[in-house]
Amino acid sequence: MSTPKAFNPFPNQFRRDLLAGKPLYGCWSSLASHISTEVIGVAGFDWILLDGEHAPNDISTFVPQMMALKNSASAVIARPSWNNTVEIKRLLDAGFFNFLVPFIETADEAQKAVEATRYPPQGVRGVSVSTRSNGFGSVPEYFKQINDNICVMVQIESRKGVAAARDIGAIEGVDSLFVGPSDLAAAYGHLGNPSHPEVQAAIAEVFAASKACGKPSGILAPVEADARRYAQMGATFIGVGSDLGLLRGASQALRDKFLA
Repeated sequence: MSTPKAFNPFPNQFRRDLLAGKPLYGCWSSLASHISTEVIGVAGFDWILLDGEHAPNDISTFVPQMMALKNSASAVIARPSWNNTVEIKRLLDAGFFNFLVPFIETADEAQKAVEATRYPPQGVRGVSVSTRSNGFGSVPEYFKQINDNICVMVQIESRKGVAAARDIGAIEGVDSLFVGPSDLAAAYGHLGNPSHPEVQAAIAEVFAASKACGKPSGILAPVEADARRYAQMGATFIGVGSDLGLLRGASQALRDKFLA
């Protein structure tokens, strides 16, 4: 009888690739369906983000989607609804290793996000000895290695966040600064127009702050020309679409072929 293959989540290759500055292109998953998530998982993006901020996801829908991506080449990222220590703890225990935390405006908020993902003394994560994250207690080195294998990316989405971007990026454990272009556009008085020169200047400022801290930067850019421009500006972690956008776009294109 063969010996079952041991579950081993280490190392976190996505985090290694991110910190190495490797270009990583991904897709948002907003439909809260394990079937649609499994479909985009087949495509082979570098990463897929399961959205808990602007999509009807919670822990009960996150886990089936994560399971649906078990055989996918795509790394799985969770976006919690907020910088909430308890919510992040539950996502950690469920098996997430990569996080995009929304609406970070200060270094203290960034520090809180990092501490939520670390066991003491580096953080405040509550301890359970048998979770999905550690193979239900089957990973002997889990507690020794997990703090160094959690990836924390934080979103800059406000004027205050832009002003504090360098301080935020300097926090140990913050692995990347990620721009939320739509919220940033709203913050600068250009709701629905992230291409406005003032917003573009703010985006460039965040990218520069991240680079100054020796860390990669990212952004959501579902328009191809935008994604390529941001890559030229230095972003390496880029969301190039969403399951919702793909479904709507393809549905509309099919409709237009047959209906005037």
